[in-house]
Amino acid sequence: MDKQQLSKDILKLVGGEENIDQVTHCMTRLRFNLNDNSKADKATLKNTPGVMGVMENGGQFQVIIGNDVPVVYNALVGNMSKSPDAKPAAAATGGKKKNPLSAVFDFISGVFTPILPAITGAGMIKGIVALLLTFGWIDETSSTYIILSAIGDGAFYFLPIILGISTARKLGSNMYIGAAIGASVMHPTITALLAPGENVSFIGLPVVAATYASSVIPILIAVWLASYVEKAIDKVTHASLKLIVVPTVTLLIIVPVMMIAVGPLGVIIGNGLTDGINWLFNNAGLFAGLLVGGAFSLLIITGMHYALVPIMIGSIATLGYDYLIPLMMVANFAQAGSALGVSLKSKNKQIKSLSASTGVTALMGITEPAMYGVNMRFKKPFVAALIGAAISGAFVSFFQTKAYVIGGLAGLSGIPMIIGPTFVYALIGIVIAVVASAILTYILGFEDVPEAVPAAATTASAEPVTPVAADVNSSASAVSAVEEEKAQDQEVFSPMTGEVRPLSDVPDPAFSEEIMGKGFAIQPTEGRVVSPINGTVFSLSKSGHAIGLVSDNGAEMLIHIGIDTVKLKGQFFSPKVQAGAKVAVGDVLMEFDREEIEKAGYTTITPVIVTNMHQYESIVSAGRTAIKEQELLYTAKA
Repeated sequence: MDKQQLSKDILKLVGGEENIDQVTHCMTRLRFNLNDNSKADKATLKNTPGVMGVMENGGQFQVIIGNDVPVVYNALVGNMSKSPDAKPAAAATGGKKKNPLSAVFDFISGVFTPILPAITGAGMIKGIVALLLTFGWIDETSSTYIILSAIGDGAFYFLPIILGISTARKLGSNMYIGAAIGASVMHPTITALLAPGENVSFIGLPVVAATYASSVIPILIAVWLASYVEKAIDKVTHASLKLIVVPTVTLLIIVPVMMIAVGPLGVIIGNGLTDGINWLFNNAGLFAGLLVGGAFSLLIITGMHYALVPIMIGSIATLGYDYLIPLMMVANFAQAGSALGVSLKSKNKQIKSLSASTGVTALMGITEPAMYGVNMRFKKPFVAALIGAAISGAFVSFFQTKAYVIGGLAGLSGIPMIIGPTFVYALIGIVIAVVASAILTYILGFEDVPEAVPAAATTASAEPVTPVAADVNSSASAVSAVEEEKAQDQEVFSPMTGEVRPLSDVPDPAFSEEIMGKGFAIQPTEGRVVSPINGTVFSLSKSGHAIGLVSDNGAEMLIHIGIDTVKLKGQFFSPKVQAGAKVAVGDVLMEFDREEIEKAGYTTITPVIVTNMHQYESIVSAGRTAIKEQELLYTAKA
């Protein structure tokens, strides 16, 4: 295939060079930040020879190429008159100048994702305490109750400190200055000073009484302003004085500004949003639930649901309940129902298996495989899920169904969130979401994929991958491709220790739909990758998140550590080999910091796939669910 022509076709179909704000690539796909995604001809791109698939995710327009993506990327850049990836520092922090809305969502997501474990843990404890009280197993006056309540309430009460750290981290400023800002307004002396509502001033300027405990917006604004002050002071301060001057001046400026102006304004905005949502559900519950429930999956696709996270947390923290979480739950259960409906309706065994497994996964609150891999793929099931969620949303909102804590995913594991006076209505709403979506999917139908003849199924359906020798890396020229007619069975051993998962569990259609190839995924419990075959490393991504291998038998393989981890730009990854290196089973390829990657908001689930499946008939699992390095994972049958 002519890569030059392919790159020209892609450049034209994404809307031309003038529509490209930025383009990078990972091991498998071109990642565009387009000025206007609507200008891209998505349908034609999908049918372009050499393009395996097209998807939009996280604000990026992604074109899936496969092993030849470096060649196509270089050709694409060569056809452009300006560098597509030289961006100002603001872009690195998640800001996209031409798309302020995306920048806001990225900021909110980056701030709240890392703190969710603390909020979730505290919320679950609050739920446990509520259950203990309900069944009379604990008394409100007991010291046990007081201690458990403090554990559950602590993260919410001191939310400004936690958010100060997370916000500063997201903005690339000093996390401990962020914490100090939050701690200052939470100091008992300040709390007592502002509590009576008396006239308070600072150097003659009025300080408005405000309650900062459990607040969200004031600290977000304050630390955002602090990031600019900190950088400005840093630029004009001599290196020998920075340690003293920068934090001192930043705190002296920002904390008073927060108390005089930012804090009261932020509290007003936060309370206004919370009160507005509550008013809407108290006065127009049925219609509010119909609208929000039906649209929640669309909000998730666009990333706009992140804008609701501060409202959810603020509502739980200040009022003790939230109306939005039940709607998010029924939207997820509706996606599960539609996927299960596809499983019931489809005549294709592979589609039935895929939709059933992703439907079960969605019931647990992980909806991406079902939503992207099944429902959106067949279109009508996705519409059915939106309708089912709207019907269920109207029901739960009519009965003012609430969530009382934040904890777990918005699926079966999140049931403790809704335990309370409206629990029964929440359960009925969940059943409505699943059943209505499944029935609607069955009635509306979809264009099913016909069952292929088994002997030719893989050859006909698998996308051909250009031989490894065509890869742009100089090391690839050293790899001799094995002729198709000489293909042999290939045993693939586990490259890491962890839990074996089907590819359908991977929250990325390129893998869950087996666009890139076939195999299995592993949810690692350790941060190390070893070679699964005897062969050669033919490519290693600059960011370290993906490794391409070719076995001595000619099997071309991809180990992709996590999803969207290319955005970490190599942080937390430590390669131990270079492209062109000969490896044997068990040789260490990569070490990575699993915990830090997950703290940064990325899943570490790792697809281990054979990409040249046109040379193989099937993948046969070794039958393990828990696996250690070098144990047999699967066999590619020639």
